[in-house]
Amino acid sequence: MITIQLAEPQDAKTLAEIQKKTFNEDARQFQNKEEDGPPGYDSSAWQAEMMQKGHYYKLLADDAIIGGMIVFPAPGGEKCHLGRIYMDPHYQNKGYGQEAFRFLFDTYPSAQKWTLDTPSWAVRNHYLYQKLGFIRIGEIQDASSGETIIEYER
Repeated sequence: MITIQLAEPQDAKTLAEIQKKTFNEDARQFQNKEEDGPPGYDSSAWQAEMMQKGHYYKLLADDAIIGGMIVFPAPGGEKCHLGRIYMDPHYQNKGYGQEAFRFLFDTYPSAQKWTLDTPSWAVRNHYLYQKLGFIRIGEIQDASSGETIIEYER
């Protein structure tokens, strides 16, 4: 079982470290790269900035931060975009991702639509999102990386 709380500025360094560990592990496993991640994934300043721009949650197990997620609710609350979700690789495949999504759906009951996106190579993400009822609605090419990003909606 995990606990989910709003992240605070003093959590920024830990959240950046966990993101870096998580995304770099995916890069090694799925892209044959030592390091790679989305913008700001390894920056404490970026984490703090996202706490101001969205609803940034920290995921905790055994009183330690194990991951995070950033939600951007639209005005009126009928639509939410999940900007990022990540979890330390040691805690993956334990059902915590599903718990995190249940928390989001319960916390934002007026959200009639959820959107998110993920790289085409992130097959574990695709599996989880589809299991939770998300439907693939399109794909875009990231201009800076050339990477294909898959868009989902629920």
